[in-house]
Amino acid sequence: MGKLLLLVGLAIAGVGLLMMLGLPLGRLPGDVAIKRDHFSFYFPVTTSIILSIILTLIVSFFRR
Repeated sequence: MGKLLLLVGLAIAGVGLLMMLGLPLGRLPGDVAIKRDHFSFYFPVTTSIILSIILTLIVSFFRR
């Protein structure tokens, strides 16, 4: 369990570093953004799908 928590923490830190360097994670084509006068709604559909695929590949790799 400790190794898994360490890997997850390193992965989160790596994503944070990439975002600081300019990777536009969270503003990809396909993400829903609605802006009205006093209301804004943002749902990252494409970002969620990409992160799900990446996490599935990482978990399946470490289970083998």
